[in-house]
Amino acid sequence: MNADSKRDGRYLVLTELFLPTKGGTAVWFAEVYRRLGGRGIHIVTAKVPGDETYDCSQPNTVHRLPLERVPWLKPESLGMYLRLLGRSLRISLCHRFESIHAGRALPEGLVAWLVARLTRHRVLIYAHGEELTTWGQGGKFKAMRFALRHADTVVANSDFTRELLVAMGVRPERIRLIHPGVDTARFRPGLETADLRARLGLTAAQPLVLTIGRLQRRKGFDMVIRAVPGLVERGHDVHCALVGIGEDGDYLRAIADELGVGDRVHLLGHVAPEDLPRWLVAADVFAMPNREIDGDNEGFGLVFLEAAACGKPVVAGVDGGTGSAVVDGETGFRVDGKRLEDVEAAIARLLDDPALARRLGEAARQRALGEFDWQAVAVRTRAAETLQACATAAAANESGRVEPRTIEQDGS
Repeated sequence: MNADSKRDGRYLVLTELFLPTKGGTAVWFAEVYRRLGGRGIHIVTAKVPGDETYDCSQPNTVHRLPLERVPWLKPESLGMYLRLLGRSLRISLCHRFESIHAGRALPEGLVAWLVARLTRHRVLIYAHGEELTTWGQGGKFKAMRFALRHADTVVANSDFTRELLVAMGVRPERIRLIHPGVDTARFRPGLETADLRARLGLTAAQPLVLTIGRLQRRKGFDMVIRAVPGLVERGHDVHCALVGIGEDGDYLRAIADELGVGDRVHLLGHVAPEDLPRWLVAADVFAMPNREIDGDNEGFGLVFLEAAACGKPVVAGVDGGTGSAVVDGETGFRVDGKRLEDVEAAIARLLDDPALARRLGEAARQRALGEFDWQAVAVRTRAAETLQACATAAAANESGRVEPRTIEQDGS
């Protein structure tokens, strides 16, 4: 079912990150735009391994481009910008769209702004948080700020991100707060998990702490591993499983071996998509005590919603935008991810009190069902477009200027 039951949306969507690329942002765009419309939505994205197989099941029209950076070019991304611009401009001239949506401010947002100005369309840009704090104050930051300030609509994924946008000079009335979502039919309690726990050699009585994501320092996976010896000392025969790959793989293995808990820490790498919900159901606690490192932050944390949909209590960090994903004391705990004692204490509290863990997990599941189902996110995205179109039209009427072309105005 589409967000608009009367008519599918028609958008040109520019996003380097799209399934089958791993990550929450890629999932977000795939899930939302499949619900907003069919072949009339054109998605321009990166060519990646496995894309042909995935695109066969994708209801939208997908255009794949090689978007690699070229080291000898200055800037390295010049070729990517030119390819993205050329293809997007051709598509926008051959098809009618309501507006152009960009997955990020750079590179997609800047290209979307230029194409929109040439073809008289509105522009919507997504902001995720971490890019706003890690791109410094140089030319890249200024280009990002320009794109965001000149967009007709900017979607902020959390209150944290919204505050950053306002501080950058984006007009508050153009910002729409839309959290990412979760597939509550796929991520749900009650899935079979005995084989997964057996794979780790666990009995039903042994607690499992799970964490999922790219293996990088700000996610706090190292702190979860460092908490294991203390949890064992507290009397918990606990094991820890990490799903994902990344630059910190060897670092995390070294920590586990150094602390003497290598047999209790399981780095699982990539798992099959159908097994991801099952691993969440198999766990007793989901923990990703993220922290800010040199401006790099967790903008929201879609994986917290996936754990919530499976009815699991979570331990998150207080830094970044996780407060929009985790309600402290109601669906889990938010702690200082830089303090090992806080991380250990939060996990221990959930393992010590199964009734509390169950209560928080049930509340998390209900919140996911009520607020974060992908269909609800698609509805909000469509509403953001409608509200901004009305505001833009009103402003145009007051100023007497001609407004960008839309499907409704053309009557087609």
